[in-house]
Formats: sequence, structure tokens, C-alpha cells
Amino acid sequence: MIFFDIIVIVALFALFALTHSLLASKKVKLALKEKLGGAIAFYRLFYNAASVIFFLLFYLTAPKPDVTVYDLHYPYDIITFVFQVLSFVGIIISAKPIDLLEFAGVRQILRYLNGVYDENDLDEKQPLITGGIYKYVRHPIYLFTILFLGFRPAMDLFYLVTFVCIVVYFYIGSVFEEERLKDKYGKDYEEYIKNTPRIFPLKIKKGN
Repeated sequence: MIFFDIIVIVALFALFALTHSLLASKKVKLALKEKLGGAIAFYRLFYNAASVIFFLLFYLTAPKPDVTVYDLHYPYDIITFVFQVLSFVGIIISAKPIDLLEFAGVRQILRYLNGVYDENDLDEKQPLITGGIYKYVRHPIYLFTILFLGFRPAMDLFYLVTFVCIVVYFYIGSVFEEERLKDKYGKDYEEYIKNTPRIFPLKIKKGN
């Protein structure tokens, strides 16, 4: 029964991940731009809202077996919590160079309403960030999110399976994301890839 629950959790998360990736694909954006024209400016906000809704649907429908993997007690729970707080600080530091209104899709709508939106701009306008913490990993937000989710004083089976799915999806998603970034930033991003690890600050082999 527990094994079946794990399979269902993984399958439902995979469905969420597939939907999330399809909506982020350039092919879908181009098809919608043909239909919407400049109103594609609203897509980024829709995409973010849809992602939250689909993840909530995953969470609400996935089975949650009553299995505790571990439950740390004092002082280990406090130590784990401290690392979790530090990881959250890392997320904030990593997000600081990013235009969050652009990421959310708000600036695209404002540009459209002001008549200055570029219909050919299907993605948010962000500069290539290679300084600060981005010198050490290309996706520090993924890294610190993984650490934040992993440093948990208590872990049940549902959370553990979901956590593993998220880590795998972050890595796979980063591969597709970087293909888009190569198109966007060209040789500058290709050089950045050569010199900077992907998610974890350990360069095992070239390009990872």
C-alpha cells in the first residue's frame, strides 16, 4: 500500500512538472502570441498563478501515508532549524539581483498598458547575472531552496518523496531553462556555463 502511495505521489508530481514545463516552453508561447498579439504580456502572470494552482492541486490530491521517516529532538531540531533559516537567507540574497516584478509578470503588463510592450519578447527582461553568489553556482535559488526544504526537523514519507521529486525536477528543469538562456544571451552564457557549476558548488565535470 505504501509503495502504491509513493507511485501515485511521483505520478501526480510528474503531471504537475510536465504541465509546468509545457506552459514554459517557447513553442507554447509562440502559439499564444499568434493568438494574443501584444496581450501575451499577461502570460507571465498567468503562468505563475497557474503554477501555484497546479501545485496546490498536486498537494491536495496526492496520498499522504502516515509514515514518519524521522523526527529530530533537541538539540538537533534547533540545529536543523538554524540551517533552514540560513538557507532562506541564501534564497533572499540570490533573488536580490532579480527584478521580481518582471519575474512575476507585473512589469510586462505595465509595459503593455503603457503601449511600450515588445510583442517579440516572450520572456521576462532580466540581465545576465554572473556576479555575487552567481559566481559559484548558476542556479543559487535552486540550491538554497533544496537546502531549505531538506533541512527539516521532522520528515514524513509524503514530504520526502515530494522533496526528491523537486530536486530531480530542478535539475531537469535547469537543463531546459539553460537552452533558452543560451538563445537569449549567446556566447556570454556559454562561457558562464564553462566556468560555473550548475546547482551545487562542485564542478564534477565540464559543463555541470
